Amino acid sequence: MKIIQYPKQDEWAEICQRPHLDITQLQQTVSSVLSDVKARGDQAVIDYEQRFDHCSLTSLSVTPQEMDEAEALVSPALREAIVLAHENILKFHASQKFEGQKVETRPGVVCWQKSVAIERVGLYIPGGTAPLFSTVLMLATPAKIAGCSEIVLCTPPNREGRVNPAILVAARVAGVSKVFKAGGVQAIGAMAYGTQSVPKVFKIFGPGNQYVMAAKQQVSLGDVAIDMPAGPSEVCVLADETANTAFVAADLLSQAEHGIDSQVLLVTTSEQVLAQVQQEVDRQLALLPRKEIAEKALDNSRMVLVASVDEMIHLSNAYAPEHLIIQTRDYEQLAERVVNAGSVFLGPYACESAGDYASGTNHTLPTHGYATAYSGVNLDSYCRKITFQHLTPEGIRQIGPAVELMAEAEQLDAHKNAMTIRINSL
Repeated sequence: MKIIQYPKQDEWAEICQRPHLDITQLQQTVSSVLSDVKARGDQAVIDYEQRFDHCSLTSLSVTPQEMDEAEALVSPALREAIVLAHENILKFHASQKFEGQKVETRPGVVCWQKSVAIERVGLYIPGGTAPLFSTVLMLATPAKIAGCSEIVLCTPPNREGRVNPAILVAARVAGVSKVFKAGGVQAIGAMAYGTQSVPKVFKIFGPGNQYVMAAKQQVSLGDVAIDMPAGPSEVCVLADETANTAFVAADLLSQAEHGIDSQVLLVTTSEQVLAQVQQEVDRQLALLPRKEIAEKALDNSRMVLVASVDEMIHLSNAYAPEHLIIQTRDYEQLAERVVNAGSVFLGPYACESAGDYASGTNHTLPTHGYATAYSGVNLDSYCRKITFQHLTPEGIRQIGPAVELMAEAEQLDAHKNAMTIRINSL
């Protein structure tokens, strides 16, 4: 990790830089695959599964028998953990339910909103270097609470054409309607356009590699909505002299093992903490099975020594991290000053892993600085707010003349007439 001591504010932009992903070279490949899936449907997806995932499929659907077999392949202890996590995610997201209120803006003019679930949603679950069955819970649980009538899940199979059993168990626990064996760009295309087997969805959720990211961006231009723009995962840890340096190092490494393009950032006011964290990172890194991946991620990463707590929080807000961990004496006060972050973890015991799996918050979050404008996945992500209004004759008297004047000023005479004809009818 690069060490930066007491940077000036004009150096912050460089500190906040993420690893550069040039997806321009991918766009043609992604576009070609998407076009083929749109034209040939299931057969195109099957062909690309053979080419990219090296498995031979005759059908994309996961059968009820395969779902049952998965139950037997997952240990009782892991299934209990999945159920516990699901219960917490369910409880937290159920608390986000919207209750609309009717508002009388003027006598006889009543307006209100109704929350309506997106009818059909698609979930993409990676299955490459790490089969993310936890993401099934994070994406399907709020979809079920929202009332989405069809929840479609695509995930890549292994070379034997089987889906990771924990993914299937999580899908059943969370209430997924249909599961399909499809990964990468071809999965995004199948859900965006629909095939003979895979239903066309109205919104696609889920993480993925740079090909998946590029595919989601392309289909979002005119075919389907997506959850958010997303890139490689990241964490920022704020630590003062009271921080447990072993905890800090573990948090940095837990993020670094996601992928070689992940990034971690430590911002501290203590020179001693910086040195001890560096030692702890080296010690803990040597013990990790995914050491090589974490090492490459650490090459993209930084430890920054700043002069004050104020500077620490300002730098964090400039970085706008996906995950923010605050290990300081006054973490509650600092939490009040957070304005840009996907999900925040407070105190020495709130490790990012808790939110990734089982505390109840969602782990599908904005990356690459998008936390300045986007929220993480939540119940509203699966809903639309439809507005209603009702006017009585008194309502027409109250706002009619204003509507006429405004429409006339915009030179929209038909708009004016729609109100005038009602005023004249009174």
